[in-house]
Amino acid sequence: MVFFIVPLLSIALAGSAQAQVGDDCTLDPTVCLAGESCVANPSGAGRVCCSTVWGCYGQQGVENTLGLGNEDPRAIAANVVNVILGFLGIIAVVLILAGGFMWMTAAGNEDKISSSKSLMTAGVIGLVIVLASFGIATFVVNAFLGATGVT
Repeated sequence: MVFFIVPLLSIALAGSAQAQVGDDCTLDPTVCLAGESCVANPSGAGRVCCSTVWGCYGQQGVENTLGLGNEDPRAIAANVVNVILGFLGIIAVVLILAGGFMWMTAAGNEDKISSSKSLMTAGVIGLVIVLASFGIATFVVNAFLGATGVT
């Protein structure tokens, strides 16, 4: 839930006249937002507004110290969903191929042919579900990012 509230708050505050995280506050330290302080710039001269909790974003903040990166959490979640759906799609295609191989090697045995048909049917149904899930997930992520002003 925090992943949804924090970006919305940052977008709501983006239009204000106050400084943002990482902005120069050398001349006026009071321009920093609530929860920020004016500290020495870790990557150069001057002073910048930094979060008192997370540090200076895009500079030597907590994400660089811990090796977390500074990618949007929504994009990370979308990438995780895409990777999982990719693996599920591969499994569905392998099921279809295994069913086809079983059918080709059945040598007229009706039991093997029926089991291979059911395996291929399950693979096709799984592939349709994975493709539909990918389409729905892509639509939802794009709609969510578009609604919050992120492109």
